[in-house]
Amino acid sequence: MEVEEYLPSLRRSDARFAEAAAAAVLAHGWAARVPGCPDWSLADLVEHLAEVQRFWAWVVRTRAQDPSAYERPVRHPDDELLGYAAARSAELETALAEADPAERVWTWAGQRDVAWVLRRQAQEAAVHTVDAEQVLGDVRPIPADLGLDGLDEWLEVMVPGALPDGPPADGSPVVLHAIDADAERTLFAGSRPFPAATLTGTAGDLLLTVWRRMPLDVLTVDGDPALAAAMIASVELA
Repeated sequence: MEVEEYLPSLRRSDARFAEAAAAAVLAHGWAARVPGCPDWSLADLVEHLAEVQRFWAWVVRTRAQDPSAYERPVRHPDDELLGYAAARSAELETALAEADPAERVWTWAGQRDVAWVLRRQAQEAAVHTVDAEQVLGDVRPIPADLGLDGLDEWLEVMVPGALPDGPPADGSPVVLHAIDADAERTLFAGSRPFPAATLTGTAGDLLLTVWRRMPLDVLTVDGDPALAAAMIASVELA
């Protein structure tokens, strides 16, 4: 994806998240569990995304070079969460719309600019939207371009962040074949002559699998599924 595509994608995900979360509250209540994050309730999920968006809106709006001045808010009551979350989404969208993607800001990764925030927040909202949709029981496909970009971000940012010294000693390549994007990506490329497995599915389903939102059996697996699952699990996500 190009940098100018991230904000429209974020806006679409924010709108769908708000819709799915509101419907899930009506159908199941705030205490409903989130399948992709079993330790979270629906209230926890909505609060989490709202606070993530509040933080990054602050970073972009203030052009922060250090996060130490950020003041964390108190948790909002459940009956205020939908309105609070909608306001935080709007705040983030406005901050990003008003910023030059090339402007320097603090991030926790090597790339320190607004463009990094745009990409990360588009991907954050996309995955958490699926979390809300899973509570509701109405999961919509992730577009191929967004799914493939998410796989690239996972490989480029999340994997090195989790494994700064490189693949584990027993690392084996896992090929990710996105049929709707006509593309392949590889986890732990070059660590062994042959891959543990090739996983085939839509880019969105592959993305949700590496983010632990879907089981491996939603994909077509050519090779050793247990070893492929172990390689994905070795990337410990914060």
